[in-house]
Amino acid sequence: MTTADDLRFMQLALTLGRRGLGNAWPNPAVGAVIVKDGAVIGRGWTQPGGRPHAETEALRRAGKAARGATLYATLEPCSHHGKTPPCAEAIVAAGIARVVSAIEDPNPEVAGRGDEMLRASGIVVTTGVCAEDARRAHAGHICRILDGRPHVTLKLAVSSDDKAGLSGRRPAPITGEETRARVHLMRAMNDAVLTGIGTVQSDDPELTCRLPGMAGQSPVRVVLDRDLRLPLTATLATTAKQVPVWVFCGEKAATDREQALGEMGIVVLRTKAGEGGLDLHAVVEALGTRGITRLMVEAGPTLSASFLRADLVDEALVLRGPSTIGADGIDALDGLPLSALTGSHKLKQSGAEQVGADSHLHLERR
Repeated sequence: MTTADDLRFMQLALTLGRRGLGNAWPNPAVGAVIVKDGAVIGRGWTQPGGRPHAETEALRRAGKAARGATLYATLEPCSHHGKTPPCAEAIVAAGIARVVSAIEDPNPEVAGRGDEMLRASGIVVTTGVCAEDARRAHAGHICRILDGRPHVTLKLAVSSDDKAGLSGRRPAPITGEETRARVHLMRAMNDAVLTGIGTVQSDDPELTCRLPGMAGQSPVRVVLDRDLRLPLTATLATTAKQVPVWVFCGEKAATDREQALGEMGIVVLRTKAGEGGLDLHAVVEALGTRGITRLMVEAGPTLSASFLRADLVDEALVLRGPSTIGADGIDALDGLPLSALTGSHKLKQSGAEQVGADSHLHLERR
């Protein structure tokens, strides 16, 4: 039976788990809390690089007091031997009396076996607590396991008249400082941020997290550049040895350009071409293979529209500024009305808020 305390402590575990978003990949960002006599005696979250796991971190902090306690975990404890022993074994050895988990791990190496191992050892197991919240928190892990690709979030900044920039594809300030800070936080909570070569050439972006004290949580920067036109003087190129840059190009791109970019510290990945550029399905599958679970698309109108047409948008955030750009500005989605996103039958509105002078619209896959 689920109690009010179960809900409260699982929400705490979910909050802790979010600390690992963006830096726990390829592992899920799990949160764990150990409670005894109504008091929290151990907290844990998946550490950078995916290890140690949240449960073992919480057990380490609880120490011998963990015997007879209840452990809350946002994902079923693992049951398989990887680079570390199973969390389920550690939980049994610590003498935990009850485990409350939010959702079953879809990983076929776990998939209920962790819960079975705990029950076989006499531990009381309760599942499904805050399951919907946990599915959102672990959307990247679930998508990578089930679909072989990362969870994709599309971010669009649009003017009050649905434009993304000035004529001639010149950038224009659209949103305020508070919204820009939110974007930096979004970057930190995603494993990778993706853009196109057109945006790189016109805006020379950094695509890092520049919030105070969070530079180390910047995501992998991914550029789609079929013909390897990325300038060696671009900010992405000159900072590639500090923050990783992966460039996807076509199979026929020049090898001398690949070598030059490689010398800058850039990882060049060749993939097959698609209509008008690279095959987006091949790109996201390659990212999934490399361990990326959460991908933020921060691109221009052409690439943003391509992700929508390819049905690769799992989540979207539309950031609308108060100013107009005018009829000669460029549309937010190339060749599509903004309503193709905001009114899509495959996406539903899950939130809306006012942030300073800007409005934020949040959409999720149905």
